[in-house]
Amino acid sequence: MKKLPQSLHQKLQLRQQNNALRQLPVANDLIDFSSNDYLGFARSESIFNQTHQYLFENNIKINGATGSRLISGNHNLYSITEDHIANFHQSESALIFNSGYDANVGFFSSVPQRNDIIIYDELCHASIRDGIQMSKAKSYKFNHNDFEDLEKRLSVCHTERSRGAFFELYVITESVFSMDGDSPNLEQLIQLSEKYNCLLVIDEAHSIGVFGEHGEGLVQLSNRQDAIFARIITFGKGVGCHGAAILGSSELKNYLVNFARSFIYTTGLSPHSVATILIAYQHLQSEKETINQLKSNIQLFNQLKIQLGLKPLFVYSKSAIQCAIIPGNEKVKDIATQLQHHGFDVKAILSPTVPEGQERLRFCIHSYNTEKEISEVLKLLASLVF
Repeated sequence: MKKLPQSLHQKLQLRQQNNALRQLPVANDLIDFSSNDYLGFARSESIFNQTHQYLFENNIKINGATGSRLISGNHNLYSITEDHIANFHQSESALIFNSGYDANVGFFSSVPQRNDIIIYDELCHASIRDGIQMSKAKSYKFNHNDFEDLEKRLSVCHTERSRGAFFELYVITESVFSMDGDSPNLEQLIQLSEKYNCLLVIDEAHSIGVFGEHGEGLVQLSNRQDAIFARIITFGKGVGCHGAAILGSSELKNYLVNFARSFIYTTGLSPHSVATILIAYQHLQSEKETINQLKSNIQLFNQLKIQLGLKPLFVYSKSAIQCAIIPGNEKVKDIATQLQHHGFDVKAILSPTVPEGQERLRFCIHSYNTEKEISEVLKLLASLVF
């Protein structure tokens, strides 16, 4: 077997020297404070069994999609599930993609056109930024959740338009940021987008299942879904399965089917995967108690942070993602290891995933975490950092 090229070997060595080498974790039975399974749907036997029952009752006995959705993979479950998702999210249409990464890359690489301008929050997910890099549109970032900075950039674009330039202007953000857990002021953001005639796109990956009476997301909680050009939702977090969908107009869906390469040139999800999405969404509508328990656990976590004097370490968040800033890869890895040795699965987020000096412990709160678990992990953290 041929060796890795020297240039690639050196890049790996540099990562190792910086204590930033990524490695696949080994499965464990520690108390879960790391997964995105906020509602426990991924481990739900009820969803597992009902999915099997649904496939059995509808005589669906196919293991794979057999091809891309435009050739042979568009089985009937797709339209049933997309209609259900669109109704649930009060959207004109929904288009399922194989993953959140595929959805973001497909959208941003195909929708904004040459001479269009994309202005995105500097902390947007890597999949958004990768899609933007593939686009022919111009792109600029604004300081995280800083709408004064955003308006400065929008004002420049407005001046260009007033001189006769024609282009679409896209503003991109997330309703819950994956590495901070914080959220933008949606109402202020919508007002700016309307003032400057922008198309607003919001990634709701970490909002679904967490915000809203039935986990509809932060946009619907604010009842401003009609002001958004596109919402990108994923199923691998609060919905507990796999895949993603883009919500928007029927015309947007038709456009994506024709031009989003990550949709066109890939084998579709299996009937079992799509059925799991459908059943999980039915559970969102019926498991109000589980969603309320998650909200109670988030509130408890925030209360205990204050009581234990830990609040200054944490990024402000009312979501299921709670991050304690502990600068330095070595230091944050050491504290995470000690938490794990005491039975708590808490992960360190290292640079370059986050900027140098912003390394952190990322706590994910779940409906199934007990009050005792939440209290003990925070008390242990306090003993390690003070």
